[in-house]
Amino acid sequence: MDEKKPVTSMRVAELVMAGLFLAFGALVMWDSRRLGSDWAEDGPQAGYFPFYIGLLIVVSAGAIIFRALNLGEKGRAAFVEWGQLRMILTVTIPTVIYVALIANPWFSLGIYVASAIFIAFFMWHLGKYGWARIAPVSVGVMVFFFFMFEVWFKVPLPKGPLEAAFGFS
Repeated sequence: MDEKKPVTSMRVAELVMAGLFLAFGALVMWDSRRLGSDWAEDGPQAGYFPFYIGLLIVVSAGAIIFRALNLGEKGRAAFVEWGQLRMILTVTIPTVIYVALIANPWFSLGIYVASAIFIAFFMWHLGKYGWARIAPVSVGVMVFFFFMFEVWFKVPLPKGPLEAAFGFS
């Protein structure tokens, strides 16, 4: 695949994002009406401010859609090329997996083990380091952070089975 070939145009990218914002704003407005978005005798109801924030999002999305449809020749310009998208996904996909390893309600590795894996992956994949450097750095950084947050500052962060095996939960 040609690295310089455009994935999509500016117009399409702006229309897609504006459509997502429009849907989000409309959802906020709809749910705010359910909560009550009027002014009551004792002040604003629970959905009053969210309704108007949703309305502002919808109006902004409409302005973006109008602008995107009237971009002219600039609308045909490349938003992102395949080579650029590949670089973005090189960071985005591991980050999504990292968050899933921490926040998965059925099985979580915890923030420390997931972070050690995350650091190790990037050192190996992007830094091209050998495992003799990767292991001490990724594990050492997380051991330091574990002691800093859990022991010294007493800030509990999400833990997994490894920490539980050592008596931390």
